[in-house]
Amino acid sequence: MRIVVIADTHLQRGLTTRLARPLLDDIERCDLVLHAGDVTTPETLHELSSLSPVRCVLGNNDDLLAGSVPKELVFDIEGVTVAMIHDSGQRIGREARMLRHFPAADLVVYGHSHIPSDIEGFNSQRLFNPGSPTQRRAQPACTYGVLEIRDGVVVTHEVLALTP
Repeated sequence: MRIVVIADTHLQRGLTTRLARPLLDDIERCDLVLHAGDVTTPETLHELSSLSPVRCVLGNNDDLLAGSVPKELVFDIEGVTVAMIHDSGQRIGREARMLRHFPAADLVVYGHSHIPSDIEGFNSQRLFNPGSPTQRRAQPACTYGVLEIRDGVVVTHEVLALTP
């Protein structure tokens, strides 16, 4: 299963005019999109869902989605337990904190910082932040993630840069 991972899109209107074409192409070809919060509007989430199936968690800027999108999720994809949360807290202590919060998760997807990260935490738990495809802030480029899961294993986990 090929999964596109995004977070912190902060889109108000016009998903297809604001996301880079390579990302939209990947979304249209993937099996699932994981959005780790700050999608911002129901319309944007609906538009994204028209391109591919989406699992989404509530971000700190998702006031209009409160009550319809959960703050966190835990689910299974082909034998891999995936947890999603928007804000994983400060960098120091993240590995231990995520293992305590999601002890059964093989993969934790998060956002909020706009800083892409793909690391192995404690007990082989993978911690994955795709960065932001729209607001690079202090990063060299806008980014998103791609995961491939097969037979209970995350076989591909990468952060891709979007060129301006």
